[in-house]
Amino acid sequence: MRVTDHPILGEMKDVRTVTFFYNGKPMEGIEGEPVAAALMNAGIRVFRTTAKRHEPRGIFCAIGRCTDCMMVVDGIPNTRTCVTSLREGMHVEKQEGLEKIRRKG
Repeated sequence: MRVTDHPILGEMKDVRTVTFFYNGKPMEGIEGEPVAAALMNAGIRVFRTTAKRHEPRGIFCAIGRCTDCMMVVDGIPNTRTCVTSLREGMHVEKQEGLEKIRRKG
Protein backbone atom coordinates (compact mmCIF):
# COMPACT_ATOMS: atom_id res chain seq x y z
CA MET A 1 0.00 0.00 0.00
CA ARG A 2 2.91 2.41 0.47
CA VAL A 3 4.01 4.65 -2.41
CA THR A 4 7.74 4.04 -2.77
CA ASP A 5 8.30 5.76 -6.11
CA HIS A 6 6.26 8.97 -6.32
CA PRO A 7 5.91 10.61 -9.76
CA ILE A 8 6.83 14.05 -8.34
CA LEU A 9 8.71 13.38 -5.09
CA GLY A 10 10.76 10.55 -6.57
CA GLU A 11 11.95 7.29 -5.03
CA MET A 12 12.05 6.77 -1.26
CA LYS A 13 15.68 6.52 -0.20
CA ASP A 14 17.52 6.21 3.10
CA VAL A 15 14.48 5.10 5.08
CA ARG A 16 14.79 3.44 8.47
CA THR A 17 12.33 0.72 9.36
CA VAL A 18 11.16 0.73 12.99
CA THR A 19 9.05 -1.60 15.09
CA PHE A 20 5.98 -0.22 16.83
CA PHE A 21 3.10 -1.94 18.61
CA TYR A 22 -0.56 -1.79 17.59
CA ASN A 23 -2.83 -3.17 20.32
CA GLY A 24 0.19 -5.08 21.61
CA LYS A 25 1.05 -6.63 18.22
CA PRO A 26 4.46 -5.73 16.74
CA MET A 27 4.34 -4.00 13.35
CA GLU A 28 6.83 -2.23 11.11
CA GLY A 29 6.74 1.25 9.68
CA ILE A 30 9.07 3.93 8.42
CA GLU A 31 10.59 6.20 11.04
CA GLY A 32 9.11 9.69 10.84
CA GLU A 33 6.10 8.82 8.73
CA PRO A 34 2.69 9.60 10.25
CA VAL A 35 1.44 6.84 12.55
CA ALA A 36 -1.75 6.78 10.46
CA ALA A 37 0.26 6.07 7.29
CA ALA A 38 2.04 3.12 8.93
CA LEU A 39 -1.31 1.72 10.09
CA MET A 40 -2.91 2.16 6.67
CA ASN A 41 0.06 0.41 5.08
CA ALA A 42 -0.48 -2.48 7.51
CA GLY A 43 -4.15 -2.74 6.52
CA ILE A 44 -5.57 -1.08 9.65
CA ARG A 45 -8.53 1.13 8.66
CA VAL A 46 -10.45 1.65 11.93
CA PHE A 47 -8.59 3.81 14.44
CA ARG A 48 -11.35 4.56 16.92
CA THR A 49 -15.08 4.30 17.53
CA THR A 50 -17.46 7.15 18.36
CA ALA A 51 -18.57 7.67 21.95
CA LYS A 52 -22.34 7.47 21.53
CA ARG A 53 -23.02 5.15 18.60
CA HIS A 54 -19.73 3.21 18.57
CA GLU A 55 -19.30 3.85 14.84
CA PRO A 56 -15.88 3.20 13.25
CA ARG A 57 -13.60 6.08 12.28
CA GLY A 58 -10.29 6.21 10.43
CA ILE A 59 -8.52 8.70 8.17
CA PHE A 60 -10.68 11.62 7.02
CA CYS A 61 -8.80 14.92 6.65
CA ALA A 62 -5.22 13.64 7.15
CA ILE A 63 -4.04 17.12 8.21
CA GLY A 64 -4.88 17.15 11.93
CA ARG A 65 -8.07 19.23 11.73
CA CYS A 66 -10.71 16.60 12.48
CA THR A 67 -10.79 13.93 15.20
CA ASP A 68 -11.37 10.79 13.18
CA CYS A 69 -7.81 9.42 13.46
CA MET A 70 -7.49 9.89 17.23
CA MET A 71 -5.90 6.96 19.05
CA VAL A 72 -4.11 6.23 22.31
CA VAL A 73 -0.38 6.71 21.63
CA ASP A 74 2.09 5.80 24.38
CA GLY A 75 -0.74 6.04 26.92
CA ILE A 76 -1.94 9.46 25.73
CA PRO A 77 -5.52 9.37 24.43
CA ASN A 78 -6.97 11.61 21.72
CA THR A 79 -3.69 11.74 19.77
CA ARG A 80 -4.17 12.73 16.14
CA THR A 81 -2.21 10.00 14.38
CA CYS A 82 -2.21 11.68 10.98
CA VAL A 83 0.21 14.34 12.30
CA THR A 84 2.12 12.25 14.85
CA SER A 85 5.49 10.92 13.65
CA LEU A 86 6.25 7.24 14.05
CA ARG A 87 9.24 6.25 16.16
CA GLU A 88 10.82 3.04 17.40
CA GLY A 89 8.92 1.25 20.18
CA MET A 90 5.79 3.41 20.03
CA HIS A 91 2.61 1.85 21.50
CA VAL A 92 -0.57 2.61 19.57
CA GLU A 93 -4.04 1.46 20.62
CA LYS A 94 -7.48 1.70 19.07
CA GLN A 95 -9.53 4.26 20.97
CA GLU A 96 -13.08 3.67 22.15
CA GLY A 97 -14.96 6.97 22.23
CA LEU A 98 -13.26 9.88 23.98
CA GLU A 99 -10.79 8.72 26.59
CA LYS A 100 -9.25 10.45 29.56
CA ILE A 101 -5.52 10.50 30.26
CA ARG A 102 -4.43 7.30 31.96
CA ARG A 103 -2.45 7.78 35.13
CA LYS A 104 0.55 5.57 35.65
CA GLY A 105 1.32 4.09 39.02
